[in-house]
Amino acid sequence: MGKFQFYFLLVIVASMAIIQLSSAGGEGSVPVEECPSACSVRCSATHHRGNCMDVCQDCCGKCLCVPSGTVGNKDECPCYRYLKTKYGTPKCP
Repeated sequence: MGKFQFYFLLVIVASMAIIQLSSAGGEGSVPVEECPSACSVRCSATHHRGNCMDVCQDCCGKCLCVPSGTVGNKDECPCYRYLKTKYGTPKCP
């Protein structure tokens, strides 16, 4: 394999890796059918699990994203962070 072919292949592989990493965990990263399992993790530490699951699944269905962990990390999913209730408070857990 010539030097040009090697470097061309290396650039292609590196580009694919960068694209994969940049889209990981962002909006659209959770298919609708996986919202219940993602929300189950997100709501695992609350005493109001039923309400949390309902709201989380609604947010996940709109954003196709659920932040990691049980609290915070909303910077991973801006759509999730910006959804508000009719009173202007954050909607998504």
